[in-house]
Amino acid sequence: MELLDKDLVSIQEVRGLLKKAYEAQKILATFSQEQIDRIVKAIADAGYANAVKLAKMANEETGFGIWQDKVIKNVFGSKVVYEAIKDEKTIGIISEDSAHKTMDIAVPMGVVAAVIPSTNPTSTVIYKAMISLKAGNSIVISPHPGAKNAIVETARIITEAAEAAGCPKGAIGVITVPTMQATQELMKSNYTSIILATGGPAMVKSAYSSGNPAIGVGAGNGPAFIDKSADVKMAVKRIFDSKTFDNGTICASEQSIIVEKCMEEKVVAELKAQGGYLLDQDQSDKLAKFILRANGSMNPAIVGKSVEHIAKLAGIRVPSDARVLIAKESKVGHDAPYSREKLAPILALFVEENIDAVLEKSIEILKFEGMGHTFSMHANDTELVKRFGLRIPASRILINTPGALGGVGATTGLFPALTLGCGAVGGSSTSNNIGPMDLINIKRVAYGTKELEELRVGVPGQEGNCCEPSSYMIDEIVKKIMKELI
Repeated sequence: MELLDKDLVSIQEVRGLLKKAYEAQKILATFSQEQIDRIVKAIADAGYANAVKLAKMANEETGFGIWQDKVIKNVFGSKVVYEAIKDEKTIGIISEDSAHKTMDIAVPMGVVAAVIPSTNPTSTVIYKAMISLKAGNSIVISPHPGAKNAIVETARIITEAAEAAGCPKGAIGVITVPTMQATQELMKSNYTSIILATGGPAMVKSAYSSGNPAIGVGAGNGPAFIDKSADVKMAVKRIFDSKTFDNGTICASEQSIIVEKCMEEKVVAELKAQGGYLLDQDQSDKLAKFILRANGSMNPAIVGKSVEHIAKLAGIRVPSDARVLIAKESKVGHDAPYSREKLAPILALFVEENIDAVLEKSIEILKFEGMGHTFSMHANDTELVKRFGLRIPASRILINTPGALGGVGATTGLFPALTLGCGAVGGSSTSNNIGPMDLINIKRVAYGTKELEELRVGVPGQEGNCCEPSSYMIDEIVKKIMKELI
């Protein structure tokens, strides 16, 4: 028997999954809010019940992060997200405005193509499936090859739970033979209504050029500014809590610390006190060679790895209690690896002369990489926060909170999400933390509230235009004016 090429097998699989998802979505479109909510709850419950198992699978398969932290991600992606969306109206008539005589009707988009990263594989599957189904859509999942087993198992678990709760078969599909060709077929298919793309810049750009609507997430490269007004000890704690959580694999985590010159000594002392290891120049140069690959992209060898592993990789010796590796940096650009996104416990330290220079450096970093994503600030000066908020080109400006956890809405009042829009400045179609409302269209029913004659009243040049208003219209206009006066 002749063996088929892997790419052909994967393309055929995608086509089959899409047809099933398309037909299943037709059935979902007839469901009530109660039926949809029952399915979403079943997915959340299954994700929560298997949080530990799936976390260990993801950690073992990818080698990224810390399984205990991945448990928290799975709980967040299931239970926390569910609590945020459970009462949202997403089916049928979702709002009525009697004053303006309008009515909003939710319309599912159809089939969601969900691209899943290897850094947050299981939690992202649970989250994307829930928000897609909550909006009345079906979903086809494209796994990162490096996390295929964990992603496929997660999809199996939530599919069984969803179908037991009444979800039509085929509404949740997953590619079991992941290839680049399969992902391209998924994104470009006429069956696909919208793409939820989480991954590297090249993949996100491909999603936007697919010909189908897309919500993509660009690179995160968020600076963290520690101001004079901040509680420095708490600021460093929060930054380290974020940067060490799952070994820095959340894209909203801080990538650099920026301080004024007058704060350098105090901040550096606190960094060291809490387990930050300041690299000397030789160590910094050695590690810099491993941050990026030859093509300028982030080196997967450091992603989600421990300080100990990264130090061995770079051939440098660091204390056994080191939590984060820190390198002094002054430049931003392709020849300054520490100024780039580093999904690992590595931070750059920028020291600037004054507040103005701090602000400009923060903007420079984000403009180079990370536009529209996330910026962190530790300060108790409200006016300074407003000043930075007005200038910084980020969709999430986080104050006095860990960047990774604040950005996704775990430690802030932002919507809990694992897909973070970067807005137009970051090449994204939205700046939202993505939820079910981003996956529906809204039909608006609007009753007439005025007649043409009313529009002409008081408008220059309308005298004698067309015919005179009828006695009925004059009476109605008078009544309306009198009513407004009363």
